[in-house]
Amino acid sequence: ADGRAAATRPAAATLMGRRHRNDGPRMDGILVVSKPAGPTSHDIIDTVRRLTGVRRVGHGGTLDPFAMGVLPVFMGRATRMVDYHRADDKAYRASVVFGATSTTDDIDGKMTPSTAAAPDRATVEAALAGFRGPIEQVPPDHSAVHVGGKRAYELARGGEKPELPPRSVVIHALDLREWDTADPERPMAELDVRCSAGTYIRALARDLGQQLGCGAYLGALTRTASGPFTIDGSHSLEQVKAELAVGRTKSLLLSPDAGLGHLPMVRIPDRDLEAIARGQIIRIRGAVSGPVDPAVVLEGAEIVRAHDDRGSLVAMAHTQGGRLYPDKVFITPEDVSSA
Repeated sequence: ADGRAAATRPAAATLMGRRHRNDGPRMDGILVVSKPAGPTSHDIIDTVRRLTGVRRVGHGGTLDPFAMGVLPVFMGRATRMVDYHRADDKAYRASVVFGATSTTDDIDGKMTPSTAAAPDRATVEAALAGFRGPIEQVPPDHSAVHVGGKRAYELARGGEKPELPPRSVVIHALDLREWDTADPERPMAELDVRCSAGTYIRALARDLGQQLGCGAYLGALTRTASGPFTIDGSHSLEQVKAELAVGRTKSLLLSPDAGLGHLPMVRIPDRDLEAIARGQIIRIRGAVSGPVDPAVVLEGAEIVRAHDDRGSLVAMAHTQGGRLYPDKVFITPEDVSSA
């Protein structure tokens, strides 16, 4: 996502906001919603659009309807920042139920009870070790993976078995938090999972049950973190609706580059803002700050956040040889002239 080819393409290709259609009111930022069980991720997006009038709204990773938790919503010009979060790790609190399999690998599917004895806590804890680290995982049949031009779930709903190749994912942490034997035939393990992007927790539950020979499915799921965005910093859907309905957004919206503090920041003086707005390459004159040595930022090919003197994001860019090459521009010449 560093866009190093941007320096050779026309400046207009990098500009933001040069469109004739009306995108609604100017509202750029990231809204971290705590999604409840029930609505789809797209339902949340539609709610935000309806209450704000902002057309350009996207999210940072789908949650199934029954799942809850962190759903980063990118609004306005901030939708272009999704690219920088696609590879973010995720964290989940997952309830895995043993003793049956599900057609969807979760609580919403058709259940088939197992004839094998249910495992005990020690057996499950021992099995978890085999799922930590890099693993190969086959996505669920009921997933949005494309197979021959169709979604896997479309084939599965039509009675076909989708041929899904395994994919490489990483389980950074996998711990058994609680063990519930209220139903001895269907014991439940509450797991804390931290994993790479693209990991299916439903598939993890399915594979754990297969390894133990008793079957398992995902009974409940809460995403506790999506990259830098956490459940503690999220807003309930009720709070979001109440605030947006009366036009209060400042208490909800994070800056478009929130969560990217690991990237260096280059300060752009006012004299260079119009050039940036036109997507032009500039010499770096302002201060460089962040976790990388400024000398490395100036000379090396580093992805950076470009801010104006008021601390607002004006571009995502890369640097080389003391120059800044805009990749994604978030201001227009009209913004500069009216400031």
